[in-house]
Amino acid sequence: MIFGHKTAGFELPSWGSDHKCDRLLSAALKSRLGKPIPTTDPPEFPYWDAAYFGLDKVGIFRDSTPDAQQQILHLCSMELLAEAYFIEKAGVGYMAKMTLMAETTQERMLYAMFGADEATHLGQIISFLPVEPAATSDKFLQLLSELVETEDKSLLLFLMQVVLEGWGLTHYRSLAKHCRHALLGQMFHNFLQEESRHHAAGEMIFTATTLSMASEHAIIEALTLFLQMVQAGPQRVVGVLERVKGHFSGVQKVKIFEELDTETHSGTRLAVLHGLMQPPNARGIVAELQHRGAFQPFSPSVCAALSEVAVLG
Repeated sequence: MIFGHKTAGFELPSWGSDHKCDRLLSAALKSRLGKPIPTTDPPEFPYWDAAYFGLDKVGIFRDSTPDAQQQILHLCSMELLAEAYFIEKAGVGYMAKMTLMAETTQERMLYAMFGADEATHLGQIISFLPVEPAATSDKFLQLLSELVETEDKSLLLFLMQVVLEGWGLTHYRSLAKHCRHALLGQMFHNFLQEESRHHAAGEMIFTATTLSMASEHAIIEALTLFLQMVQAGPQRVVGVLERVKGHFSGVQKVKIFEELDTETHSGTRLAVLHGLMQPPNARGIVAELQHRGAFQPFSPSVCAALSEVAVLG
């Protein structure tokens, strides 16, 4: 893979609200939405509650002061929103790239239209962020940016559209259902129909693709890395706890991962991802991933050890 953020656009700057073209962009977004994008001050409450993150079962969280609890929940909520921002930002770059890689006029038209969907989603998410994130050090998002840089169309189709777009449907549905902010929850719900089309198109185009050995190997390696991040459990939640409460010992981290029921948390997500990898030409990929144990969640002790490595790194 090629390391960098050019196509994903994670480090692209934003022009100011007084830029002459900003009004054109706002008008274009408004025409697609049929109504203005809501721009409201962030609410006093976090967008998602303690139960959504599993924090209601964590002793260190329950024993914290109300102010500390609110800070933890606010940071967890902002992490989710920032992740959605970067995913949609990468989606704009991905669809632009696939537009150029298209092999027929209709395929180019399809990806150009999908790119407009992603740009609209990004514009909506931005309206709920107090400040646009400038960059990210998140490992999943870094992997995503590397994937978008590859020139292997088969890898792009399977990873980005079959697996990640399919995963995004489950994720956005969950965010919408449990969001405490009505407009934000509705926004995620409204994404589902368009994201479903992106996923379906990816499945159809990939299924008609003849995979080379090099592409199959690249897909397996990339998915192994991605699935390891899922196997490692709710690392972001533990990271936020540590940011607010201070450094935890290894024993404390093991207990927190146990309380977060990390094996069930990861196991459910790994099962969803396994279910998405159904195209007939992906059977060899799935078989190899199963052989590697990539669909098995890590234990709390392994998750805690990985958390410590991430902190030291």
